Amino acid sequence: MNSNPAPSPQEPQRTAEAARELIELLEVLWERGRDMVSSTPVSASQLRVLYSLDREEGISLRTLGELLGSAPPSVSRMCDRLEALGFVQRLPSPVSRRQLELHLTVHGKAYLRDLRAHREEALLAVIGTMTPTSRKALLRGLTGFHEAVEGGGGAASSRTRPPLKDVSSA
Repeated sequence: MNSNPAPSPQEPQRTAEAARELIELLEVLWERGRDMVSSTPVSASQLRVLYSLDREEGISLRTLGELLGSAPPSVSRMCDRLEALGFVQRLPSPVSRRQLELHLTVHGKAYLRDLRAHREEALLAVIGTMTPTSRKALLRGLTGFHEAVEGGGGAASSRTRPPLKDVSSA
């Protein structure tokens, strides 16, 4: 006998609304974390470039454009700005003289490390107020969401996202 009643037709809609509200709250937390790291103005698009280069060190402009779904001229301009800030450097490819590789600089890596630390602090402050049961449910829900996205239910690809860690103390 199944102890779980059939989900109501409104459940997916309510879940999507709750996820949207959560994402909006996370965006506020994320911006606070970004403001705390540096006074260097890095746009959300430029931050996506930094994340991509962190995961795919040494990729070409073309590959970066494909990952971001952006046109080559706009990707090139973003990289120009990030290079001027000292976050990105372009180096000749050892494979092809005509190609350049994109790399994060020490300054760019430090920026991401600090940003992630501040954002994690903000998340830990909130998660620390949750009950152990709520934390476990959140982890279970986030893991299920991540698996759905990785399984083709969303826009992210499995090669660009590490799996969620199982946090036994959650």
